Amino acid sequence: MRKIIIKNDNPVSKRPNFKRKKNCPLSGQDIDYRHIKLLYKYLTDGGKIIPSRITGVSNKNQRALSNAVKRARYLALIPYVVK
Repeated sequence: MRKIIIKNDNPVSKRPNFKRKKNCPLSGQDIDYRHIKLLYKYLTDGGKIIPSRITGVSNKNQRALSNAVKRARYLALIPYVVK
């Protein structure tokens, strides 16, 4: 008997360590300390900044995001710690 082989064109099956490249969700957006709703999307419930490996933000935008969060905290637009 012949075995029937089904070819799967999924790139994940060809390479076991394959990870898709994450696109930066902040590319083309202006990151500013006054955009509180945007900054809250990248903060945890405790007030910490979420790392870029989880959010997929590029290094350049992650630095701008962290500076914007720090400025907003300094001006008391965002709390340092949430109880």
